[in-house]
Amino acid sequence: MSVLVVTGTGTEIGKTVVTAAVATAALAQGRSVAVLKPAQTGVGPDEPGDVAEVARLAGPVTGAELARFPEPLAPNTAARRAGRAPVRPHEIAEAARELAATHDLVLVEGAGGLLVRLDDEGSTLADAARLLDAPVLLVTQPGLGTLNVTELSAEALRARGLSCAGVVLGSWPAEPDLAMRCNLADLPVVAGLPLLGAVPEGAGALSPEEFRSAAPLWLAPRLDGVWNAAAFTASVAAPAPVAG
Repeated sequence: MSVLVVTGTGTEIGKTVVTAAVATAALAQGRSVAVLKPAQTGVGPDEPGDVAEVARLAGPVTGAELARFPEPLAPNTAARRAGRAPVRPHEIAEAARELAATHDLVLVEGAGGLLVRLDDEGSTLADAARLLDAPVLLVTQPGLGTLNVTELSAEALRARGLSCAGVVLGSWPAEPDLAMRCNLADLPVVAGLPLLGAVPEGAGALSPEEFRSAAPLWLAPRLDGVWNAAAFTASVAAPAPVAG
C-alpha cells in the first residue's frame, strides 16, 4: 500500500500519534515516508501542526500541508470563516500521488472523523480516498460508546466502496475499565474489521527515542509492527461475570 488514509471516529482520539507510530514502523523497515495533512485547523501560521508532531516523534519524514486555518473547527467551517478557499478532494489526491511517486508510503491524515466536510458541497476525506483507491485506517477510542461510532464509520466506508485496512485504538490506558476490556474483544465482531494496534495512553509525551523504540510494539505486522491482537486481547480480557 503506497497511500494509506488515516481517519478516526472523532476528534482528539489519537490520529496524529497513530500516524506517527505507523510512520515510525515503516521507517524502521527502511521505507521512505511522507505525511500529508490536507487541512490543518486550529494552528497559527508559525506554530507547529500535526505534520511537525509526526516528524518530531517519527523522525525523517517528508511533511506537507495543503491549507492551514486558524480556528479549531471543521475544515469547511474554518475555511469559510477565514475567507479562504476550502481544500478539495482532487487536490488531496493530486498531492498524495505526487508524494507517492518518490516515497514508499504516503500517510494522509484527515481532520476529525471520516465524514467531516471539506467544502460546501459536502466533500469529505472519503472522497479523496476513493479518488486515490487507497485503504483507510480507522482510529478509535476504547471506551464506552466506541462500538457504535466505530460501526457507523465502518458502514460509511463500506457504503462508499472503500477498503478499510483495520482499526487502531488511539489511546489505550494502563488500567482499562470493564467497558474497554469488553470492547477490545467485541470491536472486530461488531465492526467486521481487524484490530491492527493499540497505542498506549500518553505515547505522544514520550521522548522521540522512546517513541521510535516502542512504536512497532503497538502495531500489527500489516502496519510493519509486531503487535498481536489475540495475545493482547487475552492479556487484558474482562473477568467472567459473577453468578448472582
